Amino acid sequence: MSDATNNRRPAVVLLSGGLDSATALAEAVAAGFAPYALTIAYGQRHAVETAAARRVAQAAGVIRHVELTIDLRAFGGSALTADVEVPKDREEAEMASGIPITYVPARNTVFLSLALAWAETLGAFDLFVGVNCVDYSGYPDCRPEFLEAFENLANLATKAGVEGAGRFVVHAPLLKLTKDEIIRRGLELGVDYGLTHSCYDPSPEGLSCGRCDSCRLRLAAFERLGVEDPVAYAG
Repeated sequence: MSDATNNRRPAVVLLSGGLDSATALAEAVAAGFAPYALTIAYGQRHAVETAAARRVAQAAGVIRHVELTIDLRAFGGSALTADVEVPKDREEAEMASGIPITYVPARNTVFLSLALAWAETLGAFDLFVGVNCVDYSGYPDCRPEFLEAFENLANLATKAGVEGAGRFVVHAPLLKLTKDEIIRRGLELGVDYGLTHSCYDPSPEGLSCGRCDSCRLRLAAFERLGVEDPVAYAG
């Protein structure tokens, strides 16, 4: 590990390979942290995003990139982990009405717990996650109340927290930004969004569908900014 890395505080960044997590990683780097990226393949139908995470991690120059595999298909309960159709062509008002079928039960709780475990072995007290509670996600585990509760849990349930070695902090720099603001900030930080993948239901070739909620929100934000989305779409 270089002297430059030794002079920076380590942070574990949850990196899915999507637009938001890539921006959160860039924020961690900009804030002066030494980033350790954690990507979790959980049996999601859009597993192509793990390849995107590798590209993003390499471009960001992370200290280490760990990929874990856990199969949440054993539980199902989501269009991302079961044989359930992904909603398409929904308007923003419809996206905002209730918790969508693309919600994966307890996903962020599981992911943050794994990030916490790695952080404790690294002597790190900072976790970064690209959750957002503004643009119609409807996910209960993307709310500030959840992040605050998890932060309290982290400091109660770890050796480092109990012994007072430090205090765990969950950073969610995108939490209250619109998708437009996230993209604008990422471009300021030099994020190459062409490396990312956001689609919930990509083609067999890995092309984004352009019709799922995630694609529609992404495309609309790029359009409002007058910037072309650099990823490839089917059709």
